[in-house]
Amino acid sequence: MQSQNSQARCLDVFLNDPSNGKDEKVKISSFKGMACSIAGAADIVGDKWTILLVRDLFIGISKFDDFHTSLDIPTTTLANRLKVLTDQGLVEKRPYQSSPTRFAYRLTQKGRDLWPVLLAIAHWGDKYNMSGCGAAPMVFVDRTSGEEVKLLAVGSETGRPLRPSAIELIAGPGSDDKVRKRMSVRDAS
Repeated sequence: MQSQNSQARCLDVFLNDPSNGKDEKVKISSFKGMACSIAGAADIVGDKWTILLVRDLFIGISKFDDFHTSLDIPTTTLANRLKVLTDQGLVEKRPYQSSPTRFAYRLTQKGRDLWPVLLAIAHWGDKYNMSGCGAAPMVFVDRTSGEEVKLLAVGSETGRPLRPSAIELIAGPGSDDKVRKRMSVRDAS
């Protein structure tokens, strides 16, 4: 039986599983072992609290009480999410007070490498007014020029900007039979 803490960290995602030939729902508590980088990343940063914690870390918030105030997150949930981020190497914690011991949290390089993900989510949210504000509530800018930052997909060898319609997913070197099957279903459509 899983503890409440491990249940809180589980992703309760329901997916159709076409591999069994039936249209039935399968409860997934973890994507571990699935040959998919998106699934692996979703296991770590795929819930609402974790991605908002990463956002706040990018803003420069670093202390437990400040995260709690910023997010109005239950303290148990906050402690669990910070532990996952620390255990997964996205965040490091350092004591800033000794009696009682209190920690400040900082993004590691692995955590800072999530900036394009946050930028993409923010741009999508702004485009479709997901905040309900009618305009971007936060804007990513270049620290030096103040110029707004936009996400751009480019070819890795040519540097040529690519439109979404020019991009497709293909089976990569780490693919397994399920990935190749998924790709063949798409190719047959």
